[in-house]
Amino acid sequence: MAKGVRPSSRALGAALVVAALASAATACADGTERDAGPPAPAAGQQAPAGAAGALDAYVKKVREQRAARVLAAKKWGLARTPLDAPAPPAVKPRITTRKGFETDGEGLPPVFTTVPTKQKVVFLTIDDGAEKDPALPRMMNELGIPYSAFISDYVVKDDYGYFARMQKSQAGGVSLHNHTLNHRYLPGLSYSQQKREICGMQDVIEKRFGKRPPLFRPPYGNYNEDTLRAAKSCGVKAVPLWASEAFPDRMEWREWDRDLHPGDIVLTHFRGKDDWKGTMPDMIRRVMNVITAKGYAVAKLEDYV
Repeated sequence: MAKGVRPSSRALGAALVVAALASAATACADGTERDAGPPAPAAGQQAPAGAAGALDAYVKKVREQRAARVLAAKKWGLARTPLDAPAPPAVKPRITTRKGFETDGEGLPPVFTTVPTKQKVVFLTIDDGAEKDPALPRMMNELGIPYSAFISDYVVKDDYGYFARMQKSQAGGVSLHNHTLNHRYLPGLSYSQQKREICGMQDVIEKRFGKRPPLFRPPYGNYNEDTLRAAKSCGVKAVPLWASEAFPDRMEWREWDRDLHPGDIVLTHFRGKDDWKGTMPDMIRRVMNVITAKGYAVAKLEDYV
């Protein structure tokens, strides 16, 4: 800097923001956190009082959130504290149908298993709605883990309230998407039957939860061109499948390397001990231990798609 030239308040404020972010990002891999204290202005400089106060408040808030997440990880029995997801992209990536998953139709919703991104994030999705474990929304909220639910009416209609509460259980909301009315094998149905299954579920979600969902997942991951045409006709924009599936006792993988990749979609289900070897919190512990150990954070699917 040239002699005698003083930085503007705006420039100094920007520098302090960078310093604050660096100071806040002091959480260790084992979940502990070093108290570096608030960033100090350079020698001979004095931060604008308003900017300094705002930065101190921001740093305090970040540290409190991290401390709460560390405690929640211990409470729920996770091996490590989940990693913080990076800020979502300013512009969502362009989603295209995965090679080998195409139909002959043009202009149909893309079918994909991985979101194109270089960020080390994956997306957690939960299907159907049979198990309504009250511990699940509480656990996910306390851990700060975003997720998306793909629900079927035949198993959620006995307790719409559970999913309405889930929808509002996190600050950013939990999105509820379409998994058909009755979870039938869609390629075995006519176009009109498929349309009823898909568009009927669009109507249910809009009526019960206030929003027509843009995402649809076909049961079992099976579909044909009629499926995609029917989905498009009632507002579906994209068809996310999955790259891996989580259970309480194991992970199953689509890819040959049996590993996570940036942007992978992880599938699991609303299930309990009657269906698999554990509870939904057991499943979350398992999948989060895998995700975190591999250096990935869970991001919100709707921020990218």
